Amino acid sequence: MTSIAPMTPLEPAEQESFDASLRRRAKAVIPGGLWGHMNAARLPEGYPQYFVRARGCRLWDVEDNEYIDFMCSYGPMILGYGDEDVERAAASQRAQADIANGPAPCVVELAELVVTTVPHADWVIFAKNGTDATTACVTLARAGTGRRKVLVARGSYHGAVPWCTPSLAGVTAEDRAHLLHFEYNDIASLEAAADEAGDDLAAILVAAFRHDVRRDQELATPEFARAARALCDRKGAALIVDDVRAGFRLHLGGSWETLGVRPDLAAWSKAIANGRALAAVTGNDRFRQAAQEIFITGSFWCAAVPMAAAIATLHKLHATDAVGHMARMGERLRAGIEAQARRHGIGVRQTGPVQMPMILFDDDPDLEKGNLFAAAALRHGVYLHPWHNMFLSLAHGEAEIDQALEATDHAFAAVAQQYG
Repeated sequence: MTSIAPMTPLEPAEQESFDASLRRRAKAVIPGGLWGHMNAARLPEGYPQYFVRARGCRLWDVEDNEYIDFMCSYGPMILGYGDEDVERAAASQRAQADIANGPAPCVVELAELVVTTVPHADWVIFAKNGTDATTACVTLARAGTGRRKVLVARGSYHGAVPWCTPSLAGVTAEDRAHLLHFEYNDIASLEAAADEAGDDLAAILVAAFRHDVRRDQELATPEFARAARALCDRKGAALIVDDVRAGFRLHLGGSWETLGVRPDLAAWSKAIANGRALAAVTGNDRFRQAAQEIFITGSFWCAAVPMAAAIATLHKLHATDAVGHMARMGERLRAGIEAQARRHGIGVRQTGPVQMPMILFDDDPDLEKGNLFAAAALRHGVYLHPWHNMFLSLAHGEAEIDQALEATDHAFAAVAQQYG
């Protein structure tokens, strides 16, 4: 097992680091220093905010510290940073055109590729990010059914606009007037919510698996998936799978293919173009007319470079058994973490799919152990997240997993020393 030497600590506070100076400058011109989920102020002390380069499964921050990365930009990097095939396709398209008065021919090629890849899809439309896709799915379901009520799992994340954002700042009751809630994997609560919706049920919107932050992840059970499908069929509603986060990591045809259940509509983004800004909505013929009638668009939605990147990404995912590779590497990581936890006498819970690992500590309601563990691993060159699910990519090989386990062994030692 190759060891990773601890990184050199940052310069003393009186000699402000480049990262610190950027944060200070950003606070003056960006509210809070940075918006959204990538704000490093949400993470333990020592996490960098700014990065200068990336390659494969490795990142370098502005102080030139190197990390094996298990966040993959919070999911978009599925082949690895700077994948040569994707970059070549993107550069070739960029030399011709990216934004024009209409799409490039590659939009048709990509649409054909998505439809042949995703079994439930009879058609696809493209957008820019996951919120675009989930919002379009809800709009399509309402347009196609003529109804209003949408069932969502309590605590699930489906985007960052008023109808679904986790923050209530600036949100009105009217924004969510037609949302009803159920508990993920709880068939009785799903049926109860559907009964409450009555004849006004437009859709059930469900995440590929339960990936709420700061809690154990929960794979969808086959029984729950089948019940959701049957309920939608019985009520004439749309079944929507939000595959923005998990799409292409569990199954190329959609995450619920593994359960034998196919949705009417699905939302995709993150991994579809290996880091380029692109999203997609796939649907069956029942909602084709609705897809023609609704008006959704954006000045950048037909950008050709991300579509060329997506074509290269999907071809490589097919050619490399990427899903199988990520699963094998995830199993290797999970087994190593389990063995280390036992050896150090520390209780941990590893939940969710192995390709998207989540590590939480027993008896750690305030996440203090998790924060210490992640910060210690970071000091030894491995970027983990203490309370969000992580991501593996095709670029994570056995050597990188073993190097990461060297760092997590140090991290477990730090937890054991402080908490016994």
